[in-house]
Amino acid sequence: KGIETHGWYDASTLKEPYRIEGKKTMGLEIAEAFRWDLPDVILYPAGGGVGLIGIWKAFQELQTMGWIAGRMPKLVAVQAAGCNPLVQAFAAGAEASVFCEEAQTKASGLRVPKALGDFLVLRAVRETDGCAVDVTDCQMAVAMQTLAAKEGMLICPEGAALIAATEKLRHRGWLQQSDRVVLLNTGSGLKYPEWLDATLPKAEIGQTL
Repeated sequence: KGIETHGWYDASTLKEPYRIEGKKTMGLEIAEAFRWDLPDVILYPAGGGVGLIGIWKAFQELQTMGWIAGRMPKLVAVQAAGCNPLVQAFAAGAEASVFCEEAQTKASGLRVPKALGDFLVLRAVRETDGCAVDVTDCQMAVAMQTLAAKEGMLICPEGAALIAATEKLRHRGWLQQSDRVVLLNTGSGLKYPEWLDATLPKAEIGQTL
């Protein structure tokens, strides 16, 4: 309303050119880290899916410049089972998703009933021979706590969804043992204390520690 009434600048996802350019940095850094020999598969938690679009855009530009060659990594869009419009659209062969009524997941970054750039996410996944897969909140929680216990990494449930998705795709035979796979965690598990079994101390506003 403020945009129409007061002429405010619309900085929402894919309504301006800057965010996608920032997300593109992930693709550039992956390429550099792999010494310009890209991995086989990249999994990304797709709420709005802008990060996945940015990675795809970065790789296309690097190809055009001749910095990378060969096959692009398969891009995998990972969603929550309770809010999976991209997964359903991918399975149906649709070019865009349908609004997900009564979207339910505790992973707030994945609770996006319909992404503005859904058609771009689906195009990126299909053109790279990737796929879209969903996991339950329970599977995210198990992956989140397992990683914390075994690796000492407290990641967000959106990132943990990728671990569960990797196991799911490996079980299906879609992922091979020899594949070089990249999982991108997008946040800290400290933002989600309710997902943890452990009782964590909480500081109240104004409290001196």
